[in-house]
Amino acid sequence: MAYDPTYHDDAPTRDEVEQTDGLLILEFGANWCGHCQRLSPVVEAMLKQHPHVQHRRIADGKGKALGRSFRVKLWPTLVFLKDGQPVDQLARPDVEQVRRAMEVLTVA
Repeated sequence: MAYDPTYHDDAPTRDEVEQTDGLLILEFGANWCGHCQRLSPVVEAMLKQHPHVQHRRIADGKGKALGRSFRVKLWPTLVFLKDGQPVDQLARPDVEQVRRAMEVLTVA
């Protein structure tokens, strides 16, 4: 799935996420968030190296069910999933944390 620079309001349900086959990264944040904007090139580069990893950018905020189900409190938060099950979750990560999580996701 190609990198998408926009956070979208149309989020799947937790049940839909748990039924996803393969590798998936959910990225929670907001289009106006400076931390999210700084991490964008890192995520884009990682996804170019791993084109088989699905990626969804989800606009998060108060009352957003999917973000709350993953206990998202800081942006950006990345949730790494394999066959719908969380493998790792990072809140406001640095480049090295994202690299290690991607390595675990794609090797596991």
